Amino acid sequence: MALKEQTVQAIARELELRQGYLQGQPVHTIYFGGGTPSLLNLQELQLLLATARHLFKVSEDAEITLEANPDDLKPAKLAELHAAGINRLSIGLQSFHGPHLALMNRAHTAAESLACVQDAQAAGFDNITVDLIYGIPAPDHHIWQQDLDTLFSLGVQHVSCYALTIEPDTALGRWSTKGKFKPAEDEFTAQQFEMLLAQMQQQGFVQYEISNFCQPGYESRHNSSYWQGVHYLGVGPSAHSFNGTSRQYNVAHNKKYIDALQQDCVPFEKEELTLADQANDYLLTSLRTIWGCDLKKMREDYHYDLAATHQAYLQELQAKALARAQDQVLYLTDKGKLLADQITQDLMMETE
Repeated sequence: MALKEQTVQAIARELELRQGYLQGQPVHTIYFGGGTPSLLNLQELQLLLATARHLFKVSEDAEITLEANPDDLKPAKLAELHAAGINRLSIGLQSFHGPHLALMNRAHTAAESLACVQDAQAAGFDNITVDLIYGIPAPDHHIWQQDLDTLFSLGVQHVSCYALTIEPDTALGRWSTKGKFKPAEDEFTAQQFEMLLAQMQQQGFVQYEISNFCQPGYESRHNSSYWQGVHYLGVGPSAHSFNGTSRQYNVAHNKKYIDALQQDCVPFEKEELTLADQANDYLLTSLRTIWGCDLKKMREDYHYDLAATHQAYLQELQAKALARAQDQVLYLTDKGKLLADQITQDLMMETE
């Protein structure tokens, strides 16, 4: 408990020390993410929000999101979050199927996945986003279809969907290495992604980024800003910041973070971005979105003429219906989104 209080005070102090980072730009979104921000109580959330509003030009209608897991979202906690001014809730469901939750080592149950969304709606939250995972090995697509049916029945405004990835230093990674777990075939995962696209469209959702879907008007303003290259300030242990030409990475160790801030020092590492880094960052994020990659911006801001450098490749992408170009903007088609990582890699500016 003492460490949590010290962390909150350190975050408030970091906000003060980094007041000039955004150079007076207005703040339209605040995001409580990473770790377990739902552990913050009403007074701690109010302190951090009040500090941010005092030091920065936070818009009155700012989108204020908090990430949480279903097992942390009991009715009393939801009421507290709503009272603190949180107006958008991000809930890491992953699945409504118990065995799949157990496979992914999730602490919550399938019943909690369902109940926490309903409780959040009852508490007054009308802007809710949930996460779902597809590509989990199964005999067929029945479980994934059940997950989608349950999702649509809840009436949430936003959904983020990701394919299951196997990280080496995880239980699934170790099981995979030992032959105890076999990942789904690429074709199986692609079929589930195609099911997702078709049914999201039928339900009136807009796919505004490869993994993100929303009802019209409910795009994540925070994530959209990130994908469009807007500068942002991240505070707290492990937080990242970006000002257009560099990135900063706060130390991940809580005690080291607290100790440094108690000495009025922000503990971070800094990475200066070359023009190629900036171009590739923009390419990587923009191609994943509904807004596409602005070829004029690439030329003028990053001195990279994508159309000239990769003329034959871009023609090939369009001939195969993987991409389309319109008004100097390059977009991926639904078919192309399945190959987004490879296409982006092929188009990146060479770095020294």
